Amino acid sequence: MKRVPATSPFERFPQRASPRLRRRLRLGVRSGVRLGIALALVFGCAAATAESAEHIARLRDVISVEGIRENPLLGYGIVVGLHGTGDRQQTLFTTQTLANYLRQMGVQIPATTVRVNNVAAVFITSSLPPFARPGTRLDLTVSSIGDAKSLEGGLLLLTALYGADGQKYASAQGALALGGYSAGGAGNSKTVNHPTVARIPSGGLVEQALAPVLGQTDKLSLLLSEPSYAAAEGVAAAINHEFGRKVAQALDGRVVEVKAREAGASSIPSLMARIEDLMVEMHPRAKVVVNERTGTIVLGRDVKLGAVSILHGSLSIEIATEFKVSQPAPLSNGQTVPIAQPTLKTQESAARRIELKEGASVEDLVNGLQLSGATARDVIAILQAIKAAGAMQADLEVL
Repeated sequence: MKRVPATSPFERFPQRASPRLRRRLRLGVRSGVRLGIALALVFGCAAATAESAEHIARLRDVISVEGIRENPLLGYGIVVGLHGTGDRQQTLFTTQTLANYLRQMGVQIPATTVRVNNVAAVFITSSLPPFARPGTRLDLTVSSIGDAKSLEGGLLLLTALYGADGQKYASAQGALALGGYSAGGAGNSKTVNHPTVARIPSGGLVEQALAPVLGQTDKLSLLLSEPSYAAAEGVAAAINHEFGRKVAQALDGRVVEVKAREAGASSIPSLMARIEDLMVEMHPRAKVVVNERTGTIVLGRDVKLGAVSILHGSLSIEIATEFKVSQPAPLSNGQTVPIAQPTLKTQESAARRIELKEGASVEDLVNGLQLSGATARDVIAILQAIKAAGAMQADLEVL
């Protein structure tokens, strides 16, 4: 077989081809495959490139480094300055907390005599980002744990935030920003969103660093966001091609191990800077996600259905109670008496039939369900039945 010399006309390859296909062609030329075969592969896949382009992702968007993650923080404190919408006096832990705060300020008061209408006990949650240093600002979420009506206008007093190991990592304080409100009185009130949950942008301050030292490791474990053996092999191949030697290996469907010392990078950050900009081909699993509470349905384009026939009918039952007044006889001492007269109506419509052929797509199913007049909740029940019958080649996730 005639080999292509090193000065092959690769540079004359059309610029409209994707970088992934250009890399494939370069590999084909290096391995001795004739240029005509490589060009046929490229132009034969030109039409498929548009369809598979949405599966090409930048490596930084689909991986994370093992050990580099956020850490949850939790704290307990009190919010003051409320306009009579705080906890009631029977919320004992609020009065005890307020008494402890005052004791630290040199004020001794019995906790049972404190009125806490303007004070509310709260939990504070936040996340400590990776590579956070002392002085880094954090966003806080403040949630009432008593019977306060609203946190509007409140101020969070200085509170320590702790990690899962019990160590103090940040402090929190600041004015609350509410995304809702509660107005009105008994019998005539209006509530928007959750007035007992508030945010404090940049209200937290990191006090203790919790950052891994990347310079002391020889191996990096890259974790894929979605496990896939094909994707893991693709990531390892892309990294090996970038460095020109085998420095990465797929351990399983989620973990790709990279040998930092063999890569020849000057530091771990420079190594990751080269890795995270690589383009890889992903192979996402077909999935259908439904939310029974809101009736939301999200179906992937790659979801395929087997041959199945769907019969769906609806049974409507209506029960109503009508009150009529029984009048007493004329010139009598009787009283009017309301009498309940319940009525029952049932209505059952004929079953609607939807027939799908082998390999039907999501679009075929949705169009058929829309023509049958099925609601969002009907669609959820139908999808669950199709999955139970084994006619759906996809994962069904119910939220």
